[in-house]
Amino acid sequence: MPHRNHLKTLAAAALLLLTAAVGCAPQESESATGKTPAASGAACAKGALATGTAGRLTVGTDKPAYAPWFQDDDPAGGKGYEAAVAYAVAERLGYAKDKVVWQTVPFNSAVAPGAKKFDFDINQISISEQRKKAVDFSSGYYDVRQAVIALKDSPAANAKTPADLKDVRLGAQVGTTSLDVINDVIKPTKKPAVYQKNDFAKSALKNGQVDAIVVDLPTAFYITSAEVPEAKVVGQFESGGPGGEQFGLVLDKGSALTACVTGAVDSLRADGTLAKLEKQWLADAANAPVLK
Repeated sequence: MPHRNHLKTLAAAALLLLTAAVGCAPQESESATGKTPAASGAACAKGALATGTAGRLTVGTDKPAYAPWFQDDDPAGGKGYEAAVAYAVAERLGYAKDKVVWQTVPFNSAVAPGAKKFDFDINQISISEQRKKAVDFSSGYYDVRQAVIALKDSPAANAKTPADLKDVRLGAQVGTTSLDVINDVIKPTKKPAVYQKNDFAKSALKNGQVDAIVVDLPTAFYITSAEVPEAKVVGQFESGGPGGEQFGLVLDKGSALTACVTGAVDSLRADGTLAKLEKQWLADAANAPVLK
């Protein structure tokens, strides 16, 4: 029979092993809690984040890079709302302009499951629960509404409500909130035309292949003022959901950078930088009637 002291020794050893096991147990992940873990100061050390390329911040966006989000199809120029926001975020993270590298990433690839070749992507991508299953998002950097554009002589031009658009031919870019608005809010009687890029949707509108297209409001103002002047902004839709629709920066699912990038966006909103950039680069939403 084992000696009593020996039994005490075994019990103490067992307790020690149990304590160690509990101490090494994995913490709740983002997928379990539904929250992005808070980043420590060390994790967000300026200019020394766990980026794909050490000392560099790789930012993705589609090509063409449309105005008013980017000017002259040149994200690296820093002009346009999203270009300016990207560089402002980079600065908050400790990366000077010459440490930012731009990577061409198609819209659908940015939100598809799988490893990313960017640290974050900025491309008018709306935050949604469905997309969160495949990628991470920062907090929102722009509060957006969707809008309808139609040629001035189109049957859609005088629409006052979503119901007025039910029987017209509508189009939008694939995989976008714009297309969701057509299907979920307008609920047209005719199947909408779907395009790989907004350029194709604009051409279809100009050529009379569709009566109207749906895009985000700043893009609608730009298209009607600079690209298709024979078209008009018919109206904008009311914000959807309790918090409205927001564009967010896209990161790889479970990225170690998500909390740091969110912190940078939040600080830019808090100190008025986002509002200042919006006023500089984007048209005033009050200029379009609300379709309701």
